[in-house]
Amino acid sequence: MQRVTVQHGPFDPGAILSAFTGLADGAGAVVSFSGITRDLAAHDLVAMEIEHYPGMTEAALEDIRSRAIARFDLIDALVLHRYGRLAPGDPIMMVATAARHRAAAFKGAEFLMDYLKSRAPFWKKEITATGAAWVAAKDDDEAALTRW
Repeated sequence: MQRVTVQHGPFDPGAILSAFTGLADGAGAVVSFSGITRDLAAHDLVAMEIEHYPGMTEAALEDIRSRAIARFDLIDALVLHRYGRLAPGDPIMMVATAARHRAAAFKGAEFLMDYLKSRAPFWKKEITATGAAWVAAKDDDEAALTRW
């Protein structure tokens, strides 16, 4: 099982979580988070287009994953993110963490999410019936990094 995946096609969060959990020897806790494409500006999203630079993106995600494992003494961690055109309701990304104790698993998953939102090299464009616009970085996402 790949621990860092950037893919075009859909994925099954339940199947991935089941496989990840099955490989988490020694874990007392597994935490997962799955993101779903939503209408970010609440104005009839038709699709979200996500772009990335192959190689660079995977390296950045692996760095974030490695930092989470070291910082929270995780047994394992997984990061999966899609690119391409996604419709509202499509799974867009997933993280999972395994640790001996739940606190570390939760903190590791939160760390991964905060860094993915702010530091992962993905570019998102909202497509609506009236046009398309790039999604700007949010101050709240940057501020979330201060807790780490």
